[in-house]
Amino acid sequence: MDRSEILRRLAQQRRAVQQLGVRRLGLFGSIARGEETSTSDVDVLVELERNSFDAYMDLKFFLEELLQRRVDLVLADTVKPRLRERILKETVYVPGF
Repeated sequence: MDRSEILRRLAQQRRAVQQLGVRRLGLFGSIARGEETSTSDVDVLVELERNSFDAYMDLKFFLEELLQRRVDLVLADTVKPRLRERILKETVYVPGF
């Protein structure tokens, strides 16, 4: 599954994702760069309305089921300063987020 297919699936599920408290949602890492392999996980940058363990895990499980891949879910406000610029530069946001 490539970047465009993942973005399409996420956009189709926009309402469900928003109901999980998501403000912004984007892809970064190998999939965003078009360098993924069949074993690549999906790196997702997210801004949540409320940062709680339950909200985080609910979203992670939802995304893994939807995409049928392991998801590395990263909260935007917890990105380490030394990685922040690179991650934000390569992030491809899901349409509607």
